[in-house]
Amino acid sequence: MNRIDRVTAILIQLQSKRVVKAQEIADRFSISLRTVYRDIKALEESGVPLAGEAGIGYSIMEGYRLPPVMFTREEAIAFLTAEKMVEKLTDPSSVEQYQSAMFKIKSVLRYAEKDLLDDMSAYIEVVDNPYLPAAEHKPVHLQTILKSIAGKEILDIGYFANHSQEYSNRDVEPVGVYYQGSYWYMIAYCRLRKDYRSFRTDRISYINCTGSHFDKQHPSLKSFLNKMKTEKEMFTIVIQVERSVLKYFGDQKFYNGFVSQKEVGDKMEMIFVTASLMGFVKFYLLFGEYADIISPVELKELVKKNIEAVSEKLK
Repeated sequence: MNRIDRVTAILIQLQSKRVVKAQEIADRFSISLRTVYRDIKALEESGVPLAGEAGIGYSIMEGYRLPPVMFTREEAIAFLTAEKMVEKLTDPSSVEQYQSAMFKIKSVLRYAEKDLLDDMSAYIEVVDNPYLPAAEHKPVHLQTILKSIAGKEILDIGYFANHSQEYSNRDVEPVGVYYQGSYWYMIAYCRLRKDYRSFRTDRISYINCTGSHFDKQHPSLKSFLNKMKTEKEMFTIVIQVERSVLKYFGDQKFYNGFVSQKEVGDKMEMIFVTASLMGFVKFYLLFGEYADIISPVELKELVKKNIEAVSEKLK
């Protein structure tokens, strides 16, 4: 990217939020902080009303706006791709809001880009994974949760906990949402349990904004996700599989922690990392007659016990 394009992009970035740190700009464009300072100075010399404070960042004077931004073809297609994902992976309320935003984006596109999006729409789709259960399309309440996070508003929810098979009503202080394994989850401080909990949003039967607000500054969503990763005991699994059955694995191997594979003689040695040995046992039994367990020993014992239990049932 040449300097003129970069300085223009920096100006747009500065308009995207109240305060932008120099390091954010440096990371985005892979440039040094010294180069960032030179580009900022160039913007100031061109008449852009910037305010900067050491250790905080840069901001543009309230009310200053560029003329309507023109998007490139690649940026327009990226918006279309995101629209397809929002339609498939969120809920009707989020889809409605995103479509409204897309109309505003399309309104400033040139005719060539508008025609391009109409043509490209038929070439991008997000489809269900055939190896996973079909989605039930239950409401996931994303807009309500995000609105309450922004306003620090307490939510009243009805929730069915799958692990205990119990239903309860709770007041919660939402921290954030994340998407994992085909489901949306909400991290929130539960006033009933007096601790932080993860709620699968499709198991929330109802959700109401209470009108009451909380002042507590909760830890970031990222810190919770990092904690969840470190708290799980992970197991490294090594198996050797006959090549003839590899084509039947599909995406299943990724859902079971596939890491890598290499040829070992006439077989393929595969490495998996998983938090659930028993979960991997179920996966292994799908092709067990064509595979050898190299490690760990505990996995072999679990497979034996599972087969014995099945044999006993068949008797």
